[in-house]
Amino acid sequence: MKVAVIGTGYVGLVAGTGFADFGNQVTCVDIDRARIATLEGGGVPIYEPGLGDLIQRNRSRGRLRFTGDVGSAVAGAEVVFIAVGTPQEDDGRANLDYVLAAAREIGAALTGWAVVATKSTVPVGTADRVRAALAEAARVDFAVASNPEFLKEGDAVNDFMKPARVILGVDDDRARQVLEDLYAPFVRSRNRIQVVDIRSAELIKYAANAMLATRISFMNELALLAEKVGADIEKVRAGIGSDPRIGTHFLYPGPGFGGSCFPKDLQALLATAGDAGAELWVVDAVVRANQRQKQILASRVIEQLGDGQARLDGRRVAVWGLSFKPETDDIRESPAIVTVRALAAAGAEVVAYDPAASANAQAELADLAGVRCESGAYEAADGADALVLVTEWHEFRRPDFAKLRERMRGAALFDGRNVWSASEARRAGFRYYSIGRPALSSA
Repeated sequence: MKVAVIGTGYVGLVAGTGFADFGNQVTCVDIDRARIATLEGGGVPIYEPGLGDLIQRNRSRGRLRFTGDVGSAVAGAEVVFIAVGTPQEDDGRANLDYVLAAAREIGAALTGWAVVATKSTVPVGTADRVRAALAEAARVDFAVASNPEFLKEGDAVNDFMKPARVILGVDDDRARQVLEDLYAPFVRSRNRIQVVDIRSAELIKYAANAMLATRISFMNELALLAEKVGADIEKVRAGIGSDPRIGTHFLYPGPGFGGSCFPKDLQALLATAGDAGAELWVVDAVVRANQRQKQILASRVIEQLGDGQARLDGRRVAVWGLSFKPETDDIRESPAIVTVRALAAAGAEVVAYDPAASANAQAELADLAGVRCESGAYEAADGADALVLVTEWHEFRRPDFAKLRERMRGAALFDGRNVWSASEARRAGFRYYSIGRPALSSA
């Protein structure tokens, strides 16, 4: 099947490459000529495990190509995916300018009937606007569909190749059949395709992210309560997670959620609700709880090292992990960036390390003179008064505490992910602080 994907960001690049790997002829389009040049030159503009090898394999076999020309990509295509950005407006709404501009270009380039499916995360009702934008320029018939993505950064290739579900929002039998045929190889062992109306498909994406974010904020609030009443949030998590009605996923306390999806999608969902005259009190509370939680690590460092003052002048703080989650270089809405800025604002010198996101973070934090990134985890900890773990990359999970104690000036460890052993840290001479656990926890 001939497929065109408009947009080579995170979603478009993974989807386009995945479709090519199952034998389709895929052309990915982007208006960013530098990005296209990188891809044509064998590079990958984002960090995603396994994606580079997948791109190289499909390019070498002639199934995947990249271009800046929408016309050549769309001509003759049976399916065209819109996977462009939907940045957040000041009022929280999703900016659909790129989506609608892409639709107009697609309409002008169509040479025959095709399904135009939106993969970008968009508010309910966007398909109607896409249909109208296509009709402005199209000279042939077409169908519009919604096909939201559910990819986890850091495991996106696996998520796409072995999807837990495929949501197809359609109002046309021919479009349904084409999309089902396209996805059939992905769900051969078990048909996970769910066909729904278009508006439901658009809402499913927002609803899924809102539910996952709710679980995170719920556990973070319980963690704060656990500290005040002397309970251990890790034991609470295990206790409630063993209930099959609740399950274990997304019940880990931490410094808040970030990334390109949850924060933006929750704001867009609230805006959609406002436009519809509905109030989403739970979602609003999730957003506010997360904003508070992102401040928790910096405030605790200041409390412990500030000598009764809200200042950290003369103090050096090491930060491990800058991406919003492991296995990505994405720092958008990252709790680590919030933590670094708050520490720097309090006067601390901040030395950070991340296996993949240091360059992105250094560019984002270029306005802060007292912040720099090191090339290694222990190098970042040299001479530090405190070490803060924000993002739980694998290499941070079992540090050599004796080595750290030798290299650090101070003895304070702030475990923002509850992944370290408090007893091991204390045997090495550290003061250990976590989230939602008793001060003398031996876990």
